[in-house]
Amino acid sequence: MKALVLTGTKTFEMRDIPTPAIASDEVLIDTAYAGVCGTDHDLYAGRPGSAAAVPPIVLGHENSGIVAAVGEDVTNVKPGDRVAVDPNIYCGQCEFCLTQRPELCDHLSAVGVTRDGGLAEQFSAPASVVYPLPDNVSPKAAAAVEPISCAVHGVDLLKLRPYQKALVIGDGFMGQLFVQVLQAYGVHQVDLAGIVDEKLRLNAERFGVVNTYNTLHQSVPEESYDVIVEAVGLPATQSQAISAAKKGAQVLMFGVGPQEASFEMNTYDIYKKQLTIQGSFINPLTFCDAIALLSSGKVDVDALISHVFVLEQVQDFLDGRIAGVSKAVVRLADR
Repeated sequence: MKALVLTGTKTFEMRDIPTPAIASDEVLIDTAYAGVCGTDHDLYAGRPGSAAAVPPIVLGHENSGIVAAVGEDVTNVKPGDRVAVDPNIYCGQCEFCLTQRPELCDHLSAVGVTRDGGLAEQFSAPASVVYPLPDNVSPKAAAAVEPISCAVHGVDLLKLRPYQKALVIGDGFMGQLFVQVLQAYGVHQVDLAGIVDEKLRLNAERFGVVNTYNTLHQSVPEESYDVIVEAVGLPATQSQAISAAKKGAQVLMFGVGPQEASFEMNTYDIYKKQLTIQGSFINPLTFCDAIALLSSGKVDVDALISHVFVLEQVQDFLDGRIAGVSKAVVRLADR
C-alpha cells in the first residue's frame, strides 16, 4: 500500500509498505481523510507531540475511514462501517489511568505518533479507540473529530455558566473550534481575537461572534472576560489572556508553544483576582461528545477546512510552500 513515511527530520519518502497485520483486538481501516495540524508540524521538525515520533513512522492522527477488517475479539465495529479514530491509547494501569486522568498516562501511545497513522492507504488501531459515525457526518468532516474532542476536553476542565462572557485568543483552526464549542456549551457571548481579518469576519458573520479584535492594530480589553481560551501558545498571547481576565476568571492555556518559552505575570493578580489558570492536554474520553457536536450541527467544520491535499502535497505544506491554509485535510480515497 502507498504511504508517506517520515524518515528523518523534515524528510518524507513515498513508499510501498505492507498492509498492517491486526491483533485480535484491533481494526484495519481504509483511510478516507487525514487532518494535518500543528502537532504534525512539530513531529516533522523533530519536536515531540503528545509523545515523540521515532522515524521511520507514518504520521496522521486525525483520521476517518472505513473498516476493512476486524480482529476476532472486536465487537463494536464491523467491516464496512464508517469510523473516526481517537489516536490516543492509554495503558490502563499507571497511577494516572487508575485515578481517572488517562490523558496523563505514563505509557501513552498514539496512532500517527508512536505507531503508523493515517497518511497511508490503510492503518490499524485498537478497537477501543475506533468510533462509528452517524450517517450525517461526512468522512471529510470526521477527520476533525480529534481536534474537536481536544476542545471539548478543554471546556470540560472549566466551570461554565450561561452568564459568562468568553474570549478566544487565536484565530487558527483550534481557536475557531473553541468559539463554536463554547457556544454549544451555553456561554452566552464569545468574542475572538486574532490576526486575519477574513477569519474574524467569518466568525462574526457565520458563527455569532459578538466582538472581534485584530491584535495587529487593536487592543484586547483588559479585565473584561470570565473565561479566556489562549489558543496560540506564545508568551505575548498568554500575557494577553491574563490581562483580559476579570476577577474570578478562568484562563485555559490551550495553545502549544515552544518547550523553552515562558512568560511573566504578576503573582499578586492571581491572588487578588482569584484566577484559575488551567492547562489542557489531548482528549480523554471526549470522542462521543465531539461526534455528537458534529452530528447535531452545533459545530460546523466545513467552513473552516480551506484545503484538501493529496499525499504528495503534504511536505510542501509543512515546509511552508503552500500559503493561505486555515485547515488542511489529506484525501486518501473518495469514500
